[in-house]
Amino acid sequence: MGILRQVAEYLYIKKPDPSREKTQWMKYMHGINRISIFLFLFALIVIITRLVILPLFR
Repeated sequence: MGILRQVAEYLYIKKPDPSREKTQWMKYMHGINRISIFLFLFALIVIITRLVILPLFR
């Protein structure tokens, strides 16, 4: 469940744990992870749009 909780924190669904240590490198790592998750979700939306929705209108 730790992975799902971390993804929920990256997507701003759940608040981060206040007792966790906060270092500069952890902030960089979480920022990069957040960017990669958003890009992955964007790519999924584009793929679904191109493969499912656009053929319906042709």
